Amino acid sequence: MNDPAAVDVFEYTNLRAFLRDVYDAKKSRNRGFSYRAFSRRAGLRSPNHLKRIIDGERTLTAETALRYCSALGLQHAAADYFCDLAAQARATTPEERQQVQRRLAGRRRHHEARHLDFHQTALQGRWYVPAIREMVLRADFREDPEWIASQLVAPIDPADVREALDLLLSSGLLERQGSTLIQGSPVVVSRGQTDTAHTHVLHRSMMQQAIRSLDEAPPDQRDISCLTMCVGTVSIDELKELVRKFRQDLVALTATESEGTQVVQLNIQLFPLSHPSAD
Repeated sequence: MNDPAAVDVFEYTNLRAFLRDVYDAKKSRNRGFSYRAFSRRAGLRSPNHLKRIIDGERTLTAETALRYCSALGLQHAAADYFCDLAAQARATTPEERQQVQRRLAGRRRHHEARHLDFHQTALQGRWYVPAIREMVLRADFREDPEWIASQLVAPIDPADVREALDLLLSSGLLERQGSTLIQGSPVVVSRGQTDTAHTHVLHRSMMQQAIRSLDEAPPDQRDISCLTMCVGTVSIDELKELVRKFRQDLVALTATESEGTQVVQLNIQLFPLSHPSAD
């Protein structure tokens, strides 16, 4: 039962269709699989709970959706997406449905994100490279190094802008569509061991830009705060998972915008200020 890859939840926009295909796939591979067997695995009393969901006779509550995720082996982003499919099915107003659909679109976009190889990750070591890549989404974007340099809040040489554009194009992170530059992939993430030296350089340079903004950015255009906590039963892993979900929600929030007006940077840092206790 622990094989969610057989039916990819991200390919679905309808909860019932996904569950129907999951049931058929499981049944074809294991004749002993049944609605009752699924209910036992999900810890549900009703032996036909899954069938009633598929037939549209019931909706999944938020709590039961989590039980389904466990029974289906869905974790992390896939589980979040499944829970949003359930929320979409529960929605009773157009506003609720629209809000959930935006989250679903964002999660699909993040799932389809282009993973950087080592060469591409090296491009991210300079703060202005991702900034220039995002700037092409502006309606008034001009492929003019001097204009681009003038739009960045920190000083940068137009020659560096030209080099960044060339690197972004050669790596496929930017593409030409006629006379227009477009992003080669909407979302870019680092993968595995590439998230080391080069991304550390990027993080440091972005933190330096955050420090710069304290003096140069108007208060209404920035939000810088800190939170110091002593953690115990709440683990570091749990805090990191909440941060991960928050990042995905931000991606979902901006996913449906085809054009932007300003490039911004959000840094999120979680790090120790003391050593853990011995026990």
